Amino acid sequence: MSGRESRLLGRWGESLAADYLRGRGYEILASGWHCRFGELDLVARTGDYLCFVEVKLRRSDAFGRPGEFVDRRKRERLRTSAQLYLAEHPTGLQPRFDVVEIHAPQGLDTPRPEVRHWENAF
Repeated sequence: MSGRESRLLGRWGESLAADYLRGRGYEILASGWHCRFGELDLVARTGDYLCFVEVKLRRSDAFGRPGEFVDRRKRERLRTSAQLYLAEHPTGLQPRFDVVEIHAPQGLDTPRPEVRHWENAF
């Protein structure tokens, strides 16, 4: 898969995750928020929580579930990025880190991708 195809698949996954969260009452505040430390896939609000959502899409579970790819190093980068986001967007909401896994065996042609949402994942 080329880099362009991979980015397209990633954006598609983030869009699926955003739609999934909206369907459960979340308000999407930011998508693909970049800073010098990395990217926050989605920033969403639900109730008293400001959720920093990492989206992981995989075509196969051959190497593990998508959420398993949020390793210690990735979690540290997400925390640092979230701190910068909060410095730029102060809020009284409680921060939380979620992971949305998307399993799409046929990639963009998957008729019904499986979506799993892990609240307070780390």
